[in-house]
Amino acid sequence: MSTSTDARDRLVAAAQEMFAAQGVGATSPRQVLAASGVGQGSLYHHFPTKHDLAAAAVGATVESALTAARRDLEGTAPALDRVVAYVERPRDALAGCKVGRLTSDQAVMDDDGLRDVVTAYFVRLLDVVATTLREAGLADDAARDRAHAAVAIVQGGYVLARATGDPEAMQAAVRGFVTLLTDLPDDRHTDPTQETM
Repeated sequence: MSTSTDARDRLVAAAQEMFAAQGVGATSPRQVLAASGVGQGSLYHHFPTKHDLAAAAVGATVESALTAARRDLEGTAPALDRVVAYVERPRDALAGCKVGRLTSDQAVMDDDGLRDVVTAYFVRLLDVVATTLREAGLADDAARDRAHAAVAIVQGGYVLARATGDPEAMQAAVRGFVTLLTDLPDDRHTDPTQETM
């Protein structure tokens, strides 16, 4: 017999998968209940409303995605290597980004609470990428711009792959970005001890 925590986790996991596949607006609590395999009493015990369920599932999706990004971006490897690891990480390009897809879900974007969770994810992700790029020696503005570019490449790569039905589209976008990223001399901090002759 599953515990109360197990039932809650199964409901959240089922909601995450269904929201990614068909969106929050198009998913009913009954569908989530059926997919989770838990009893109806558990659903309403843990999530009295659909909004409660959506908030838990969207929050879990965001935290999982941010944790994965931080695994790539934080550490002791050279900073640029970490940014490259983030954009090059193997992804199911045709499935799309579970967080990115929420931005086109009207049920999410019309709900202040859910939209704020998605917005906070991208703000936090951009901050982590920009911090890593500053470690590589980029000035603040350049680091911020390249952080936006890195996140946009990943999100845009998903869109291109899904639109064309070709996962190589994402890989091509990433390769192009990595080539540009490694050409940084003009954006690095200047060393005041080095005089131009």
